[in-house]
Amino acid sequence: GVAFGIAATIGSLEWPMANYVQLAAALGGGGAAGYAIAKRVDPTSLPQTVAAFHSLVGLAAVFAASADFLEHVRHAPEMLDAVRMSSVGLATMIGGVTATGSLVAFGKLNGNLGSAPLALPQRDMINAVTAASMLGCFGLFVANPTPMTSVAALAGMSVLSGGLGWHMTASIGGADMPVVITVLNSYSGWALCAEGFMLEKPLLTTVGALIGSSGAILTHIMCVAMNRDIVSVLLGGYGTAPKGPAMVFEGEAKMTDVDTVVDRLKDAKEVIIVPGYGLAVANGQYAVADIAKSLKASGVNVRFGIHPVAGRMPGQLNVLLAEAGVPYDIVLEMEEINEDFPNTDLTIVVGANDTVNSAAEEDPNSVIAGMPVLQVWKSKHVVVMKRSMAAGYAGAENPVFLKENTDMLLGDAKKMLDEIRAKLST
Repeated sequence: GVAFGIAATIGSLEWPMANYVQLAAALGGGGAAGYAIAKRVDPTSLPQTVAAFHSLVGLAAVFAASADFLEHVRHAPEMLDAVRMSSVGLATMIGGVTATGSLVAFGKLNGNLGSAPLALPQRDMINAVTAASMLGCFGLFVANPTPMTSVAALAGMSVLSGGLGWHMTASIGGADMPVVITVLNSYSGWALCAEGFMLEKPLLTTVGALIGSSGAILTHIMCVAMNRDIVSVLLGGYGTAPKGPAMVFEGEAKMTDVDTVVDRLKDAKEVIIVPGYGLAVANGQYAVADIAKSLKASGVNVRFGIHPVAGRMPGQLNVLLAEAGVPYDIVLEMEEINEDFPNTDLTIVVGANDTVNSAAEEDPNSVIAGMPVLQVWKSKHVVVMKRSMAAGYAGAENPVFLKENTDMLLGDAKKMLDEIRAKLST
C-alpha cells in the first residue's frame, strides 16, 4: 500500500532528471538497507524490528512535514492555507510521538531498557501539560502570524511530541508492549494520512487511513483480549493507580526428566501444548510439530493453545507453527481452549510464562492482574519446559511452577523436544 502511495506521488512530479537520479539513489539505498536488515532478523526479533521501523516512519513524517512547510514559506507562502498548515502540524505531532515511542518500545523488547513501567511522580499531569503545550503550539502554527513564529511553533511541536511519545511509552509495562506495537502501527498510518493531505495525494491519504484504522481495530482486539483499558494504553497508563506489593507464593517446584515426560505422553489421551516466546527463541517449532504428529498417530487428541499475545507480537506463534506444518484445525485460541483444560490429561508448556501465569487471577496486586491467561494449572498434570525458574517478561513470579500438579523440565527447549521426539518414535 505504501509502495503504491509513493509510486503515485513520484508519478505526479515534474522534476529535472538530476532530482530523479537523487531520488533513485535514496530509494535504492533505503531498499538495500531494509533488505540487509530483514535478512539478518530472525523470527524472535520481529517485534522489536517492527518497532524500530515504526520509528523511521515517524521520523519521515516529521522531516517531510518540516521540509514542506519551509519550502512553501520561502517559495509559495500563499499556499499555506489552514488545511496545509493543519496537515503539517498533525503529521509533525503524530510522527514525533510515533518516532520516540517506537524507539522506547524497541528498547524494551530488545532488552536495552527494563520492562518495568516508568512511574514518575505526577505522571498523568506531566502528560497532560505536555499535550496541552503541544496543542498550543499547534494552534499558533495554524494561525501562522509570522514565518518566524510558525517555525518556532513547529519546532515546539516536534520537541514536545517527541517527549510525549517517550514518556507515554516508557510508562507502559513490558506485559503491554504487544498492544503498544499495534498502537504505534496505527499512529504511523495516521501520520501518513496527514502527509497525504499535506502533499495533496489522495492515494497516500487512503493508504494511511487504511493502516491507521486497521491498527486501531487490532489495538481494540488486543485490549479486549488482555483486559486492558484502551484509553489507559493510548495515554501511557493514564488513571492506573499504584498497586501494593505482590503476593508471595510459597512452595517448592518439582523437577522432572525427559523419560518421565515421554511416559506421561504415552499414557495420556488428551494433550494440550502451549507454546510461548521461548519456543521461538529455541527454534523448536519443527520438533514440537513432529511430537504432535506422533501423538496423533498414536490416537492421542493433541491440540495447541495460543494466547493472543504469545511471542510478544500478535500471531507470531501461529506463523511459527504453520511454518512447521502444524494443521490449522488443532491450533486454537485461548477462548476456544480454556474450558478444555480440566479434562486434559497433560498440558505441555513450552517457553511460555506470563501467558500461563495464574497470578493474573490470584493476585490483585500482580503487574498482570486481570489479564486473561491460559488456565493450564487446571489440567490433571502440567509440564513446564523453560531454561530456568526466572520470572517472565512482565517480571511477575509464576505460582503455576509451585503447584502440586506441575513438574518443571529445565533446559534448552529444542534439545529437550528433540529428545522427546526421538523417544516417542521408538
